[in-house]
Amino acid sequence: MLDRLPRAASGSFEVDALEPDAVFDVFEDWVRDRGLTLYPAQEEALLEIVSGSNLILSTPTGTGKSLVAVGAHFAALAAGKRSFYTAPIKALVSEKFFALVEIFGAANVGMMTGDSAVNPDAPIICCTAEILANQALRHGEDTEVDQVVMDEFHFYADPDRGWAWQVPLLMLPRVQFVLMSATLGDTRAIADDLSRRTGRETAEVTGVERPVPLHFYYETTPIHETVEELLTTGQSPIYVVHFSQAAALERAQSLSSAKIATREQREQIAELIAEFRFTTSFGKTLSRLLRAGIGVHHAGMLPKYRRLVETLAQRGMLRVICGTDTLGVGINVPIRTVLLTALTKYDGQRMRHLTAREFHQIAGRAGRAGYDTAGTVVAQAPEHESENIKAIEKAGDDVKKRRKIIRKKAPDGFVSWGEPSFRKLIDAEPEALSSRMQITSAMMINVIGRGGDVYQHLHDLVFDNHEPWRNQLVLARRALGIYRTLRQAGIVEQWEVSTLRQAQEGPGSTSGGSSTSGEREIQIRLTVDLPPNFALNQPLSPFALAAFELLDPDSPSFALDILSILEATLDDPRPVISQQQFVARGEAVAAMKSEGIEYDERMELLEQVTHPKPLGELLEAAFDTYKLAQPWIADFELSPKSVVRDMYERAMSFGEFIAFYKLARSEGVVLRYLSDAYRAARQTIPDEFKNEDLHDLIEWLGELVRQVDSSLIDEWNEMVHPDAAAHAAHEHEVVPPAPKRLTSNARAFRVLVRNELFRRVQLAARDDAVALGELDAEHGFGETEWGEALDAYYDEHDEILTGADARGAGLLMIEESATTWKVRQILDDPDGNHDWGITAEVDLAASDEAGEAVVRVTGLTRL
Repeated sequence: MLDRLPRAASGSFEVDALEPDAVFDVFEDWVRDRGLTLYPAQEEALLEIVSGSNLILSTPTGTGKSLVAVGAHFAALAAGKRSFYTAPIKALVSEKFFALVEIFGAANVGMMTGDSAVNPDAPIICCTAEILANQALRHGEDTEVDQVVMDEFHFYADPDRGWAWQVPLLMLPRVQFVLMSATLGDTRAIADDLSRRTGRETAEVTGVERPVPLHFYYETTPIHETVEELLTTGQSPIYVVHFSQAAALERAQSLSSAKIATREQREQIAELIAEFRFTTSFGKTLSRLLRAGIGVHHAGMLPKYRRLVETLAQRGMLRVICGTDTLGVGINVPIRTVLLTALTKYDGQRMRHLTAREFHQIAGRAGRAGYDTAGTVVAQAPEHESENIKAIEKAGDDVKKRRKIIRKKAPDGFVSWGEPSFRKLIDAEPEALSSRMQITSAMMINVIGRGGDVYQHLHDLVFDNHEPWRNQLVLARRALGIYRTLRQAGIVEQWEVSTLRQAQEGPGSTSGGSSTSGEREIQIRLTVDLPPNFALNQPLSPFALAAFELLDPDSPSFALDILSILEATLDDPRPVISQQQFVARGEAVAAMKSEGIEYDERMELLEQVTHPKPLGELLEAAFDTYKLAQPWIADFELSPKSVVRDMYERAMSFGEFIAFYKLARSEGVVLRYLSDAYRAARQTIPDEFKNEDLHDLIEWLGELVRQVDSSLIDEWNEMVHPDAAAHAAHEHEVVPPAPKRLTSNARAFRVLVRNELFRRVQLAARDDAVALGELDAEHGFGETEWGEALDAYYDEHDEILTGADARGAGLLMIEESATTWKVRQILDDPDGNHDWGITAEVDLAASDEAGEAVVRVTGLTRL
């Protein structure tokens, strides 16, 4: 596209060579050459952009907002200006980055995610909303940006993150804004405020008819009959929307007995996924469903499974997909029909009706531009209503039979909905966006660090935002409390000078500003230097670095303790924490019963049992001390926990951990947490702390993530070292590239082998021949063999130790060869004789195939 712009002799663009209409014409020609025609709404939007107006683009899904965004970046580039594209999640930022690189070239596009920065001085930058918001707070109107395209702008109303969509509107008066979403509602107040701040006209393009119209139906037939009818009448692909992951999977399994796909389709699917690695228990269930033409899609799945479902759907292989309502953001699943199983959802606090915005966000996914002439949205009647109607129909006109019908009642806690609710949602406009402004320590420190008239900047942040007056007073009290804390900590200092003697700099300052108060002038400044990406990437990392110093490097648990400090700074994987607490309380109840503790006392004691929190008391005390000197850190919550450490100490593989805690529906959540932990370990832990044990731990964790699903590490690597050609080559593959051979990472593979042997040690220490037999019976060393061997050991020793020394590398002997490793795990007996050991063989080829160490125990014998 850029070769259509005039250039000077130096090769740079002649930014004054094209009038706005000419810029539009050049872009329209490029669109036409790609075989596309601009819709009237797109033309109107682009003309407003090239003329310099702000734009609020609120048009339905499928009306080409992404193409308008490309046109906006082109217009900015043609005028020699710098533009930003913001999105709510890193995955979307990454995808947009590669899409824009393909159009504008790698030299003209950069990316910032907090984790990394790629080509950060480029004229087009893709980033998360928080990145731009923090830059706006730090630099104000001097922020190096001329145009901002905000995608998914309805996140402005998000209770936790909405501030990041509002702050740039408040702080960047020089910028041209393009705000886009399918579900914005009444935006007149935002438009008027934006015009006031920027001095630009703000155009609103909305109320546009979809190029693919939607037809709405309310169905009272049982849902499996509804699905069959939709399939018969050519309304597939069908996305069956649920409001819990469990319900989505249950629905998919219940539909598997129906004839969803033809034999030819099933054979095509089987051929496409033949080489795909379904490595987990959920994966095996998904494999069976996919072969029947049914997909499952929700946020708890492994990324590679979600991508497989999306790719098969794009190829028209899946006629039915059962998923959750999360398909509204960044999910590329082409569908013709949306089938809603309910019009209510649990929002974390209560069951409630869908809002108009939620309904239209989901319904808008129906109908594919370029494929469908119309889309279909079906609301399924409540199950009890459908059953009652069917019973009445079965009774027919027989009055006696009708009288005998026992009508099924709604379940307890049911929030009623019906066809009137559905019709009301269809006609309802999305609710007006509500401001969700916040004030945090990090925000205030960024503003103070800007310098200039600091007092006025802070005053504007608190009182010149989109909140109503009463809420601004609440924000003011919050800001005042934070400011006092910052001063007490010595991070901010303030003093007054006479207006007759303007102070240029204060003592020991790195930045400063002033404001007049009567005849005195208040000077405010930071006393510390802030890193460029302050409060963006792992904001608790500075605390972790300080806490590392509290540990004893000679402690046998040093490596695991370093890991525990790191885990305390990561966001909680809630499903894991919940299940860990459930298991811990179950074990505690069993122990208390065996001790004869009465019920009432058990219940009281049980309240104190929670998920494992290694170093919990030490970390919480250290955190309280650290906050005195760095009070901004109180914006963030320290959360001691043990997920990586728990998996390692239990010597479990990913699949075993998932099975033990019953987390099959949350595999993706677990893997993303492990990936975040691996990335944090790589980025945060200084080299001087990385002893051999810690190196082993980090390598083990990285290889574990890579073998389960390499896409998360690939995503991170792409952000750090993007390769557009490689990205394009893999973008439409059904089967992603296999991870590198497990055995090629020798350090990580030795840890995996050690874990497999130590897991046997732990079970042997409990004299659990049954569990050991389940592990090794397949290879000829079952419960009987383990039982006899353990009896022989316990004839000589009272117990098997499982402490840090027992797990040490010195008690594992490995004899390596090209195809098979022979290993001996020496047991740590109380007398320290080390005269017994588990012997085993490790099959390298089988390990590479399985993505985990394949260990075959051959005996437990005396040395």
